[in-house]
Amino acid sequence: MKGGHRSRSAVISRLAAAGCVAAEEEADELVAAAADDDVLELWIRQREQGEPLAWITGSLQFCGHSLRIDPGVYVPRLQSEDLARRAASLLAEHGDGGRAADLCTGAGAIAAHLMAEAPVAAVAGVDIELRAVACARRNGVPAILGNLGDCLRPKAFDVVTAVAPYVPTGELGLLPADVQRYEPRLALDGGDDGLDLVRRIVVSAASLLRPGGWLLIELGGEQDRAVGPALAAVGFTSITTRADEDGDLRGLVARLG
Repeated sequence: MKGGHRSRSAVISRLAAAGCVAAEEEADELVAAAADDDVLELWIRQREQGEPLAWITGSLQFCGHSLRIDPGVYVPRLQSEDLARRAASLLAEHGDGGRAADLCTGAGAIAAHLMAEAPVAAVAGVDIELRAVACARRNGVPAILGNLGDCLRPKAFDVVTAVAPYVPTGELGLLPADVQRYEPRLALDGGDDGLDLVRRIVVSAASLLRPGGWLLIELGGEQDRAVGPALAAVGFTSITTRADEDGDLRGLVARLG
């Protein structure tokens, strides 16, 4: 904690009053990162208005890695860490290093973890947003501006990952107010059933993967059932779901062929 900062308890009280559910952890992060009281006060006010903490401090911890998060770029969720770890484990099984594509890479969080855990692997991130691609590159990810796998060589990858928008349009209003106000809708809105882009990713992954390759994708609710026919139609088998500690669906893992 830098000298001159106001009391931690005062910062916690203000963040809690603003509705921050992790006020203590956020207060610690703000106090540790702010250069002085003037910066801290500015940051507290930004957070009170609902601006994402990662945009304010410019960084986020993901799977133990410190990532740069630029304003306007989707903030990686801690719930995606399990997907990243599972994908890294599958990628590391390839003695030649293997190849992985992270679609909808955003800030490059998953791709950065894959690169750290499988350093001899070839990893590429892809996003349709220039701002996200620039941010991922600052995080050391070889990121490409493109539409899913259209810019990548087919049948060249062993692992494809994606954290695509999967919130049904009609449920966007149920998201926290600060998420609705600040975070890019393009990274949240998944269409009528939340699977508009997910179904396209399934088709794209089937084209990118070598036989026996793996697709890991984030989902919620009962979307695994709805996307099942799309997976089967392009040859995915061995489909297993991932759940969090509360038993809620967080994604699936599927093998091609």
